[in-house]
Amino acid sequence: MTEEVKSVRLSKFLAEQLGLSRRQADDLIAAGRVSVNGAKAVLGQRVELAILSQDEVVCDGKVVKPETTYTYLALNKPVGYVCSRRSQDDTPTIYEILPEGYRALKTVGRLDKESSGLILLTNDGDFAFRMTHPKFQKTKIYEVTLDHALEPLHQQEISDFGIEIGDGVSKMGLEKMSEDRKSWRVYLGEGRNRQIRRTFGALGYAVEKLHRVQFGPYQLTDLKLGEYTEIPKL
Repeated sequence: MTEEVKSVRLSKFLAEQLGLSRRQADDLIAAGRVSVNGAKAVLGQRVELAILSQDEVVCDGKVVKPETTYTYLALNKPVGYVCSRRSQDDTPTIYEILPEGYRALKTVGRLDKESSGLILLTNDGDFAFRMTHPKFQKTKIYEVTLDHALEPLHQQEISDFGIEIGDGVSKMGLEKMSEDRKSWRVYLGEGRNRQIRRTFGALGYAVEKLHRVQFGPYQLTDLKLGEYTEIPKL
């Protein structure tokens, strides 16, 4: 997928931002009072409003900035990528999957290198806060495969009582996905570092696969690994 280039006629942009008519905006351009990226603007010119390729428009010596446009992105993260901006020991980051126009977005929470699934990205700080702060209780759902069958007693301990994992008690909802009791759907209301892996690890299980399929109201739907799409704010 590629970034949708958001461009408009310069006269339309000026009219909307300065409260002018299109004719008045054209008059400003024709009078040489407008520049784009340091060059004198011309009638009929278009300006780009993509996230990282916004043209700088100046009118009468003052920068004309567009109103803040928020972007919300869903990515199906593959295994082998980290969510940081810098690679770690030659490990690629998820930003290498995205086109340049989306690389200013910040992740809403994270998934570790060995995990896959739904990652949300945005430039809306309030949205990120509301999606990640514990008081807003955004449930995350994962599909998890263990190295061996989960004992019924351990299932009850995790679901009903919680497991001490060093930074507090971890309690998760569990739903069996396979008869061999190795595959589980995990419901998590918080998001401590590697919480699912540490919870099962405390009981002697290794997580072989961890794939997030839902984060609050957002579901992975039909996105394939490595694919991304813009999403509405819910």
